[in-house]
Amino acid sequence: MKKNIALFAMLLLCIPVFAQEKLEEVKITKKQKGIKKSYTLTGNTSLITSKELLKAACCNLAESFETNPSIDVNFSDALTGTKQIKMLGLTSPYLMITEENVPSVRGASQAYGMSFTPGTWVESIQITKGAGSVVNGYESISGQINTELLKPMSDIPFFLNAYGSTDSRFELNTHFTKQLSDKWATSLLVHGNARVAKTDMNDDGFMDNPLAKQINILNRYQYTNAEKGWVGFVNLRYMNDKKQTGELDFDKDRDKGTTNYWGSEINTERIDVSTKIGYIFPDMPFQSIGFQNAFNSHNQKSYYGLNDYNIKQNSYYSNLIFNSIIDNTKNKFAAGLNFTYDQYQEFVNVTDYSRIDNSVGAFFEYTYDNTDNFSIILGGRIDNHNRLGTFVTPRLHVRYNPWEKAVLRFSAGRGKRSANIFAENQQLFASSRVFSILDNSGKIYGMNPEIAWNYGLSFSQRFSLFDRHAEVVFDLYRTDFQNQVVVDVMQSPQEVLFYNLNGKSYANSLQVEFNYELLKNFNFRSAYKYYDIRTDYLSGNYARPLQAKHRFFGNLEYETNLVDGKQWKMDYTFNWIGQQQLPNTASNPEKDRLPEFSPSYSLMNAQVTRVFSDTFEVYVGGENIGNYRQDKAILGSDNPFGPDFDASIVYAPVFGQMYYAGLRFKIK
Repeated sequence: MKKNIALFAMLLLCIPVFAQEKLEEVKITKKQKGIKKSYTLTGNTSLITSKELLKAACCNLAESFETNPSIDVNFSDALTGTKQIKMLGLTSPYLMITEENVPSVRGASQAYGMSFTPGTWVESIQITKGAGSVVNGYESISGQINTELLKPMSDIPFFLNAYGSTDSRFELNTHFTKQLSDKWATSLLVHGNARVAKTDMNDDGFMDNPLAKQINILNRYQYTNAEKGWVGFVNLRYMNDKKQTGELDFDKDRDKGTTNYWGSEINTERIDVSTKIGYIFPDMPFQSIGFQNAFNSHNQKSYYGLNDYNIKQNSYYSNLIFNSIIDNTKNKFAAGLNFTYDQYQEFVNVTDYSRIDNSVGAFFEYTYDNTDNFSIILGGRIDNHNRLGTFVTPRLHVRYNPWEKAVLRFSAGRGKRSANIFAENQQLFASSRVFSILDNSGKIYGMNPEIAWNYGLSFSQRFSLFDRHAEVVFDLYRTDFQNQVVVDVMQSPQEVLFYNLNGKSYANSLQVEFNYELLKNFNFRSAYKYYDIRTDYLSGNYARPLQAKHRFFGNLEYETNLVDGKQWKMDYTFNWIGQQQLPNTASNPEKDRLPEFSPSYSLMNAQVTRVFSDTFEVYVGGENIGNYRQDKAILGSDNPFGPDFDASIVYAPVFGQMYYAGLRFKIK
């Protein structure tokens, strides 16, 4: 009983979505699957396990979703190699991205923050579609992605991962874990990566990927006292990331700030300190209290050609959560308080956009679960923000199992957020566009906060087909914006406009999945996704730029039986991406114009892993095996300081085939 209490306390601190249901999720997902979906959780949540993360190179968090049908991965620009994720057709600023339930990628880190978490550090990822839990805040609009890191108490003593690729990218990850006593354990996670050579596969005179160096160190402590019911974590982290991109002949020491050659540097230094402590009442294991605190300092200094962009964000986050029951364990609740503080020092060229944001909020979330076929979560929070004012955030999640192996879910909720227009759209600095803010009456860059309602309906059914396991899933979601900060690249190729929505903006998303066990150890996953995303711009109503209306995803995975510790694992992923609305380039010279819509194309990735023992394995793989590359990835590349230069219109890979190899070694 005491060990169960300690386990419950530890899981309480790592709640992926709904605090009251984490244990239930663990109990019903014991099969060794890469992606696990619960039929008893109230929220539409899928769990990506470490097994799934090993199916791709998975060098950082942004690259961890290549084999997941719920997340779309795109390149943000033609220079930095940064991958941007989308869910329900909306970009990552509309997702709440948390690390062990503490907001992580937000504010200054929106553009590059997901590349700051190495993939080998991740134990699992929980993806929730639609409005998330009020426990985690008010900003979630299209969903939540929560990352669970390796736990010192359960991690192995030593892990090594070495990686190298044909695009001159090299990585090394080492994990050291030590049990200090029966109650204390610590882990030291060290990550380093570098890209050491310039490549230009499309012959436009610009590097396809940046020269890069990153050092990332995390020291993590865990305390568990099974007898007293206490568990706690302390995290200390330092990260330094440097990128240089631009023309092949650009020399940062010689050409920075000149028009000799176009170049860019993005240098980021980050410090994170966080603590978590939880307590389970020994005589009442259904009652617990948790306290989370996090401080981070994010300092980015960068320039894109002649555009300077520097931002420093100091943030503090605190969350107090109390969990208990009402009369019996069918009726549970979570209540608490949280506080956020963000100090921004932001400079766009010589213009100072510095500000301080802070908020305090209270939340209450009630859960009813009849332990059979019905559950409901009704939550609400009230927050006071110095710029957003005082507002209420309601959220609702309902689950019903109409018959065996079937689940029907409904969710609805409201989200509100501040748009950090420069940090979230840094790819536009890599262009000659003039930035114009058309509104000035609001309190955030002169504009009002973004407000949206999200509604979702999901149905899943498991069944047998030719005596093999099969599953179909239907997800239908709609996001309605009451207000949105419109990023308008449809008016002119020489400018980008920011203004409050005047009209309608919505995102409809339909996803149909079919998963099937073709043979023993041979599984097939597929998904078709349809997006109808439109916004009223000053020049008319358009589909959201750089968003495919139709997408198809397919994945095949096969592994041989484990014999004397040896095994083969093989994985193949196919993506077909339909045509995308492109920004307006009609007024450019003919050589620097793009069509109204991009062509459709397909991408193929594959990986083979050879397991030699439970301590050693090697892997080889390839991305973009079909060698598809975007034509005219950089407009005006022959005159990068001219009026038509634009490296931000990217709908497909800029570089071609990429192959990689690596090894993993463990001491258990």
